[in-house]
Amino acid sequence: MTDATTQQRLHVSNDGTAGPYIIVPVSQLEEVKALLSRNRMTYWVGENAISLNGKPEIAVINLGRGANAGAVQKVLDSVH
Repeated sequence: MTDATTQQRLHVSNDGTAGPYIIVPVSQLEEVKALLSRNRMTYWVGENAISLNGKPEIAVINLGRGANAGAVQKVLDSVH
């Protein structure tokens, strides 16, 4: 799946201590949530959307410590 703002592929990040997460434009949040739900992947969305330097807002989808980041990335990559 491509980030609508950057035109780069959405990427599961593994840095940090809370577990893997995905940063998505708010405009794509519902689409990504639906994709994760259809694939029975556990997630929660951070409470606040962030906008920096006047750019479109982004949201963080947290996958949790036990998440299989590779499997989530595979699901994201399956959407073109």
